[in-house]
Amino acid sequence: AFCRGRVVRVPQGPLIRVVGTEVVIPCSVSDYDGPSEQNFDWEFSRETPDFLRIVSTWDSTFTSKEYQNRVGQGDIKLRRSSNDAVELVIRNIQPPDQGTYKCSTPSTDATVQGNYDAEVQVKVIPDGLVVSGTKARSSTSLKLSEGDSFKLRCSAITTSPEHTHLHVTWQIKRGATWRDILSLTHEGKFQPGPGYDERYRNGDVRLDTGANDTYQLSVSQALQTDGGAYRCLVSEWVRGADNSWQKIQEKSVEIASVAVQQTALDVLISTLNVSVTERDFLDLVCNVTTDRNGIFQAEVTWYFTSSPEDTLTDAQVLLSMDHDSVVSDSTLLSLSRVDRNSYRLLVRDVDVEDSGYYICQAAIWIPQHNGSWQKVVERTSAPVSVVVTALEPNYDVFLNASKIPKFSDEPTELECRITNAQDSEANTRFTVSWYYRLRLRSDDVVPDELLASMDADWTLLLGDRSRERTQNGEIIFSKKAVNTFSLRIQWTSESDRGDYFCVISAWSKHRNNSWVKSKDVVSAPVSIFWATQDYTLTVEAVRLKPFFVAGHTFEMTCKVSSKNIKTPRYSVLITAEKPLTDQSSPNGTTRIISLNQDSVVRLEDWTDQTRVDGVVLEKVQENEFRYRMYQTQISDAGLYRCVVTAWSPGGGGMWREAVNGLSNPIQIDFQTSGPVFNVSVHSDNQMIYQGELADLLCIITTEGMALEPDDMSFDVSWFAVRSFALDREPVLLASLDRRGIMTQSRRNGSSDLSLERISPLEFRLRVYNCEDHDFGNHYCVVTPWVRSATGVWQREPDIKAKPIFLSVKMDVLNAFKYPLLIGIGLATVIGLLSCLIGYCSSRWCCKKEVQETRRERRRLMSMEMD
Repeated sequence: AFCRGRVVRVPQGPLIRVVGTEVVIPCSVSDYDGPSEQNFDWEFSRETPDFLRIVSTWDSTFTSKEYQNRVGQGDIKLRRSSNDAVELVIRNIQPPDQGTYKCSTPSTDATVQGNYDAEVQVKVIPDGLVVSGTKARSSTSLKLSEGDSFKLRCSAITTSPEHTHLHVTWQIKRGATWRDILSLTHEGKFQPGPGYDERYRNGDVRLDTGANDTYQLSVSQALQTDGGAYRCLVSEWVRGADNSWQKIQEKSVEIASVAVQQTALDVLISTLNVSVTERDFLDLVCNVTTDRNGIFQAEVTWYFTSSPEDTLTDAQVLLSMDHDSVVSDSTLLSLSRVDRNSYRLLVRDVDVEDSGYYICQAAIWIPQHNGSWQKVVERTSAPVSVVVTALEPNYDVFLNASKIPKFSDEPTELECRITNAQDSEANTRFTVSWYYRLRLRSDDVVPDELLASMDADWTLLLGDRSRERTQNGEIIFSKKAVNTFSLRIQWTSESDRGDYFCVISAWSKHRNNSWVKSKDVVSAPVSIFWATQDYTLTVEAVRLKPFFVAGHTFEMTCKVSSKNIKTPRYSVLITAEKPLTDQSSPNGTTRIISLNQDSVVRLEDWTDQTRVDGVVLEKVQENEFRYRMYQTQISDAGLYRCVVTAWSPGGGGMWREAVNGLSNPIQIDFQTSGPVFNVSVHSDNQMIYQGELADLLCIITTEGMALEPDDMSFDVSWFAVRSFALDREPVLLASLDRRGIMTQSRRNGSSDLSLERISPLEFRLRVYNCEDHDFGNHYCVVTPWVRSATGVWQREPDIKAKPIFLSVKMDVLNAFKYPLLIGIGLATVIGLLSCLIGYCSSRWCCKKEVQETRRERRRLMSMEMD
């Protein structure tokens, strides 16, 4: 463990080799100094102290005369495997080559350490291994059928003087390479080759030993892959000095050539195309022919598919008979064996769903030695087309109109009847579908609209045209008798005029209790039509008072006349078209009040809360209505109309809209020369600091006719837009009506505001303790009210002032004054307190008395004495 030096290694001897074989003796060196590539010298001795030089890696003149010919011919050579290892190769070793071989390495070390050579003894024994095939001939040819069994034998014996073991391997050659089948190793173990594990476990491939040193390969149930050339490969092994097994020689002999022919199998259905009638039976025969002899059984399976392109994985399995002649169970299907090669499929009571393609699949099974069965070949027939013709019932359809309307809102009833029904069995069911077609005078094609249909279980399916009316009970579908279906429209309208027809569908019941439609018969159309005239509605508006002034009552009547409407009723709506300056309605038309056909009055867009009872609409006669507006204002100017809708009674006590009419306009125009009002906003200081007071004035000026202060009053509202560019919604701050009642909106900050009237034409808004969110554009909106000569207050249009911008700044000094004073005061107090605590601690808490040592007084000594 503490030493390091060159180590030369050769295999541990003796090495036993067979005469005539090739011998390879490796030699390596480790733990050396110098270059990585080392040189080697090989010498040989025949049990004498003198060594003969054989070959060297670095000196071409190293070889002795005795070995020069063999080295020159290549029978003896050195083969370098790495920089520190070589192999001595002796081809066709002979008994004179038995002896001691020494491998040495020239020194490249700085100091001599370790060993520089190593010796190994080689023992040459005679060749005693004999491998042979059958005694009759060395190689045979076998022709087998797929699934057959065969056996092959070879003999292997050795007369070696050493204790050797044999390793026997059976191999097959398909192509250019040999593959292992099964081996009996030199350690007495069976080892299957790649791909033969399962067959070896199942016992299909065996290797048996017999008398006279024979080795027999048994193959059961031959496959296509078992065809090829077979040989017996035998190798001789000996245990070395290091207790490891070494192969000393190998021999082989070809035993036989085996050809495995695939079993021929033809599957054919006797009939190519079959056509049967519903409720009849279907008979198909599958013929299975094979060239196989011996014991075998056939397996037959019938498939059904709807398309010839479908694979068997997509097909439906009908019936199957396995190799034990066991047939799968089925009620309407049966599978039987007619003879050795024929299998019959019988389908009873065929249905339309049985139309399709039928396929027969057959497989050949052969018995195995362990009692099981193996499939050797499988084939599928071509599909056979089977067409099942349905038994369609014969019947006629007659459509009759039992009730035809002559006017609107009268009932309509249609009856669809099945006549001359033949071949209708108990498994046949009839349903109806109703259709509507609009009549056109031109030749244009109009698609049919489905009203309703019934499925096989008589469930009603409604169409889009009739769904809502059927759910409301206006349209009724019923089945009056086994062969009669009816359609009833309770109240027929003009939109119901057109052609109607019915379709009777016949349904057949299949074996799985499902219903399939087999036939449709369409009836002749029945026309529902009556002559009508267009509705006419005339509305005339009349102003009862030709002239009036503001504050008086406006009154007008609407007279209605109609034609071709059965017992009409009218609903009236009063509208007003205001001037463009009025922004109460974006389109300029305001809906004021309405009265429906049941004489129920409703305020529409009338928003003046002070004049809720200021408008009245009443019914004077059946065709005359009167509208009143009390205490008219100047803002009421505009064009007034009557919008009348005529209603006629519909089905189920409902009213149906017939026609609309619009009256002539009645204008309200006030000729006045009153004053003109202007509004402006003023502030002495538009830039203030936080916490200060902001004053904003709303100043009203008049032009034209002068008025007394008591004859005018104002509603003032203040708004703010919290942005620089007026791109946000205005926020109401406060309002003051003409009665002096102030309304203030809810505020989130700490600032407060007030709104007051400081003069008849000036209003002041004050914002106390301003904050940063009080900035923005501020303006006021004024609504003037003027008292007329009759003492009635008239409202003038709203006036909006031009906004001014109010900016709120922060007073830095005031903002930091108190925090700085508080901080300085706290710092001073804490500093003084710290000094006081330190003084008290040093004075009383941490005081330590030190006793001073008394020194004695002595005289000084002279330096000489010291």
